[in-house]
Amino acid sequence: MVNTHTNYQLSDELLSPVLDILEAFEDPYLHKGLVSAGCVTALSIEGKRLQLGLVYPYPCMTQYRDTVMAITNKLAVLDAIDEVECEIDFQPRVYSALPAIAPIPNVKQVIAVASGKGGVGKSTTAVNLALALKAEGAEVGILDADIYGPSIPLMLGIPNFRPQSPDGKHMTPALVHGISAQSIGFMLSGDEAAVWRGPMAAGALAQLLNETQWPELDYLIIDMPPGTGDIQLTLSQKVPVSGAVIVTTPQDIALADAKKGITMFNKVNIPVLGIIENMSFHLCPECGHKEHPFGTHGGSQIAERYNVPLLGSLPLHINIRESMDNGTPSVMSEPESEVSGIYREIARKLGAELALQQVQSTVKISISEDE
Repeated sequence: MVNTHTNYQLSDELLSPVLDILEAFEDPYLHKGLVSAGCVTALSIEGKRLQLGLVYPYPCMTQYRDTVMAITNKLAVLDAIDEVECEIDFQPRVYSALPAIAPIPNVKQVIAVASGKGGVGKSTTAVNLALALKAEGAEVGILDADIYGPSIPLMLGIPNFRPQSPDGKHMTPALVHGISAQSIGFMLSGDEAAVWRGPMAAGALAQLLNETQWPELDYLIIDMPPGTGDIQLTLSQKVPVSGAVIVTTPQDIALADAKKGITMFNKVNIPVLGIIENMSFHLCPECGHKEHPFGTHGGSQIAERYNVPLLGSLPLHINIRESMDNGTPSVMSEPESEVSGIYREIARKLGAELALQQVQSTVKISISEDE
């Protein structure tokens, strides 16, 4: 992950101790020092003011202030430095786990949010995850791939949006809460249902994806329908997916179906970036007692079994449900809440997992070429 595009303008005498200190500062999500993680892109000094440039491969804007303060405190031990001026940026690369499939114009990375069964809060997770990535500094879109039961229009509070086609070929997505959104639900009126066979539904997904005029996006979140059918197969054959996230709840039946989802993605060579456990616990609003109505440790056990990270565990909380029903998702309507904090933490972990996946993919390609 070392960044070769560096601009170091320090004397050798000062450069070495500065790099040592920055390398000793381990990024909590990449699990590497800032130098070996490729985050340090610029170093120069004016008088005793060190000018430092950092570029992250994952979004973490809410952490910038604390990061700068921590780095400044560590560099302050050097006599040559009295002040640190730090510029931080986020620059993800274009990456797909399926390089044979052409990239989507304007889209750098595609994340599938899936579950083996319905009723586990997958769409709620997809929407709040998209908004959390946006809150961390990324440009984000969301595609509602649940052709038979689109819920994104209601969850985003825009059930009456209708796409326009400026050129007669491409549709405009909705722009809401700072993200772009597309759904078959924008094209169905009232209680109208999409009564299509599997291949028709899969074709509709491909059309929605490729005929939408997406703006410049760092991430496109695809809210998958539950199960492992035609639409999932289309995704693996025609969409340049970067990685997948599995949403589950702690009870045994949900975990059994989550395992099927992981197995499916493994078979089609799409890396599973992690598990998100919904309804993990209930916190009593009166006394603060924590209960586990659906069992405990299910998400962590399945993550350990399949050697993937547990990205986070979310509580069973009425505010999450009410905010979605009102079209004002928690991350947007209650940015300072505990739930929003968990979603942002998941977003940072997910972005970092994608960055690490790219490194592993590059290493595998290099080994193959050497052989």
